[in-house]
Amino acid sequence: MVAKIKKAVIPVAGLGTRMLPATKAIPKELLPVYDRPIIEHVVKEAIAGGVTEIILVTRSGKEAIENHFDAHYELEHRLERKGKETILGSVKNIIPDNVKVTSVRQADALGLGHAVLCAKHLLHDEPFAVLLPDVLVLDQESRDKNYSFAQLVKAWDETGTGQIMVECVEPDAVENYGIADLNGESADPFKSLPIKGLVEKPSPKDAPSNLAVLGRYVLPSRVLELLESTTAGVGGEIQLTDALDELLKLEGLNALETDAEVHDCGNKQGFLGANLAVGMRDAETKIAIKKLFKSNAW
Repeated sequence: MVAKIKKAVIPVAGLGTRMLPATKAIPKELLPVYDRPIIEHVVKEAIAGGVTEIILVTRSGKEAIENHFDAHYELEHRLERKGKETILGSVKNIIPDNVKVTSVRQADALGLGHAVLCAKHLLHDEPFAVLLPDVLVLDQESRDKNYSFAQLVKAWDETGTGQIMVECVEPDAVENYGIADLNGESADPFKSLPIKGLVEKPSPKDAPSNLAVLGRYVLPSRVLELLESTTAGVGGEIQLTDALDELLKLEGLNALETDAEVHDCGNKQGFLGANLAVGMRDAETKIAIKKLFKSNAW
């Protein structure tokens, strides 16, 4: 029987340099996408997939992220006294009672693989998920919220094989991503297919596909052993991709394509696009956005 995915690692120790100066004093993960910080969107995505323990890999100066998921009694009391029930509901009990948020420090930013290793002692040889907090996966409105990640977990449940979520990108954009080689097999949304290899930022003419890795993983515990023996690469960083290459040879690895909108909130254009996309899903805000774009100011 395949072990269930109960734990998710979310690395939040980055400096957010692509979003300076906004992130000089505020963690990039707390920048708002519409009405809530990006980290809350991602945590709720994990919970929707059945995760009951969120492991934040953090660093000094980012305590505000942990505080966001904690109770704020004074604020809650004042909102309650003023009868602001709607706002109170949005800040109280952000996560369900059965979900635990744990944090562990990453002393130095030594790569995604190193960040995952920092959580090894909390994973207890269990399979786990990894979600990058820069990435907003916005599923189609006709589906349940966070449908894509739930399908990634379902693919693990059905196969017991590690899963990587991928998205279809324009052929001339493949050089900006890690690309999954599916040995020429065509992917359909939410169909889990074996990966032949992972190619980091290939040129368009050499790319084996246009399916880009987007920062959502469900992995067996064995990847932790492989990370421990992974040597540091460029910039002295331990890369998760290197361990996944080894896992691919030993156990195999699958890709699952999503048809969701994917926004990279780690850069200014992606962050703005994410805010507009989420805002357009609110009826009143949608009207305001349309008026704004029709005004003479544009």
